[in-house]
Amino acid sequence: MSRVRIPLARIAHARSGDKADWVDFGLFAWNTAGYAILQREVTAERVREHFAPWLPGEVDAWALPNILAMKFVLKGALQGGGARNLRLDNLGKAMAAALLRLEIEVEAAELDAARKQAPVGWWGTP
Repeated sequence: MSRVRIPLARIAHARSGDKADWVDFGLFAWNTAGYAILQREVTAERVREHFAPWLPGEVDAWALPNILAMKFVLKGALQGGGARNLRLDNLGKAMAAALLRLEIEVEAAELDAARKQAPVGWWGTP
């Protein structure tokens, strides 16, 4: 089987926000095939490694299978909070795009199945 490297954006979408010095992510699969990949590949440790250059704190993770989502909280992610640091581009609302750039390796057939399966929800085709 051949494996391919892809950014999460190929199989998921995300929302994020900040509260004080924490960033809170919701990572959502488009369908059940994509969610199976997310659950296996996107762990708290992988997210921590992805943001390691500027994340001194830890990452907590929760699986939310009823809504095909993963929740991540990055502690200490904003150098004291949005009002305390000079990096305007790192506020929590912008961080979802950074998470979607995390690359994972999957079987080509598994990716194909996730891309072909119909999306779940009211929003239509991604």
